[in-house]
Amino acid sequence: MRYFLDCEYDGFGGELISLALVPEDGGEELYLVLEHQRPFTDWVERHVAPYLWTVPEAHKHEPMGRTAAANLLSSWLAGLREVEVWADWPDDIALFCRLLTPAPAEIVPVPALSFRLIRLPGFSTARNSAVPHNALHDARSLREHCVSHLE
Repeated sequence: MRYFLDCEYDGFGGELISLALVPEDGGEELYLVLEHQRPFTDWVERHVAPYLWTVPEAHKHEPMGRTAAANLLSSWLAGLREVEVWADWPDDIALFCRLLTPAPAEIVPVPALSFRLIRLPGFSTARNSAVPHNALHDARSLREHCVSHLE
């Protein structure tokens, strides 16, 4: 099954702030917010930070360390088969993969994963998102667009 990914991070090459995966079928979603050092870059401070917790109550939690986030991602993926992660930006895939390795030479357990980078000229997840620059809402926006336009 396809899972749509979006990440928020602290500027070009910056640290992961939040990550969301939403399944194609509208099932259980994952939303993580990592512990982070403030202040963020100016743009992120204005456009991302105020909206980190603009999510349904079920997704609200304390920011977590990298190891806890990696373990939660691993447990969320446990039992899934044929996971195809779709993203519209290469950094999202890189940050997802980097989170799978919480320490040198260590990877959390994951099922077989494949990734698909899709270019969507003229489409912006943020412009079409209920809460722009929130990873969960942007991942939902990506899913809606892909399911309705790429079938």
